[in-house]
Amino acid sequence: MKKDLTRQQYLDLYYYMRLNRAVEDTMVKLFRQNKIVGGLYSSLGQEAISVGSAYALEKKDWLAPMIRNIGALLVKGVPPRDVFMQHMAKYDSPTKGKDGTSHFGDLDNLHIVSPISMLGDLIPVMAGVAIGGRYLGQKIVAMTWIGDGGSSTGVFHEGLNFAATQKAPFVLILENNLWAYSTPVRRQVPLENLADRAKAYGIHSYIVDGNDVVAMYKTAKQAVDRARAGEGPILIEAKTFRRLGHAQHDPAEYVPKEMRAYWEARDPILLYEKFLMSEKLLDARGKKEIEDKIDALLQMERDFAENSPMPPAEFAAEGVYCTGDACHKIQPKWERDKREVMPPKSSVSAVWTVEGFGAGKGSSGGMAPIHFGDTAGAQEKAENEENAPPKRPVKTAAKKSAKVASARGAGALRRRMQGKRR
Repeated sequence: MKKDLTRQQYLDLYYYMRLNRAVEDTMVKLFRQNKIVGGLYSSLGQEAISVGSAYALEKKDWLAPMIRNIGALLVKGVPPRDVFMQHMAKYDSPTKGKDGTSHFGDLDNLHIVSPISMLGDLIPVMAGVAIGGRYLGQKIVAMTWIGDGGSSTGVFHEGLNFAATQKAPFVLILENNLWAYSTPVRRQVPLENLADRAKAYGIHSYIVDGNDVVAMYKTAKQAVDRARAGEGPILIEAKTFRRLGHAQHDPAEYVPKEMRAYWEARDPILLYEKFLMSEKLLDARGKKEIEDKIDALLQMERDFAENSPMPPAEFAAEGVYCTGDACHKIQPKWERDKREVMPPKSSVSAVWTVEGFGAGKGSSGGMAPIHFGDTAGAQEKAENEENAPPKRPVKTAAKKSAKVASARGAGALRRRMQGKRR
């Protein structure tokens, strides 16, 4: 952690990490009171990743969180009450009580795409968002997250390859927390660094300490800036540890005690507090003010969520299918002259050549390259014929004489045989 951000930036990172943890602590209490109807997935020990990476985005940029990225939602501007009500399936929640976890977004204002439960599926989706923004001239960057287990899915590779071929302004944060549910990373990937997977797609990658929020922010900021500048997608592997089980029902007894103790000593919030204190950016009084501010905010947000009504029974049949404008209206927001991407300016002849692809010797001895689109075969055929050796004339007369002689010989032989029989 080096001191080259503004004081406010340092304190913002601290505030959002503390808020992230306090929101999840509150939801654990609600869960144990049977007030949360869905699953609850903790990001304990991983707060620096969500907060540091999302803090690197601009307001116009897009993100798509996973279940452990509540910190990213808070940085983007989602109020804690929305997180509470969403998990409590309340009528005032973003999905009006139709979901009991984090499956909600905000396409109009905050530019948040809802999580997808099928791990990895957000990668091609956000690559498409990034490409669409570039087409409209918005100069945006899209970001999403994936775990070490999710990086072994087919769509992870398909989506990242698609983003790479299109040079999409896209940043993918790979949270290597060492466990895919109960499977250790060593049992699923024969690699020390999952960032090495970027080499297969010809894209840049970083490896960062996921428990160092300043390093996380700086790395993400550099990646976002490079993606926005047109360098294509970038993969960031953040090394960390999932300190609780997969969800509230999982005690994670498969984790060695020594491993858990090691990572608990590397708590990202405690490490950051020591740094802020040593750099005179935070003192006991400032810490107390931040804690009081968070406590007051969450008490108000929790009260609002608990007092929100449950959805009426008849609402269960509504909003199941999108009905067009009555459901939502999304129109492209052009920030460039449309004529730049419309014919005739955007017209490109459907002609392309792959040099050296499939070239070889033909039966005539000339080159026989394979063509794509331009098909200059006629010209090369003429060149091959010009360079081919001269053809020998066919001696038809000689062949005819040989046939006649052969016929005469056969007739004489038959006459001799007939004389003997007489």
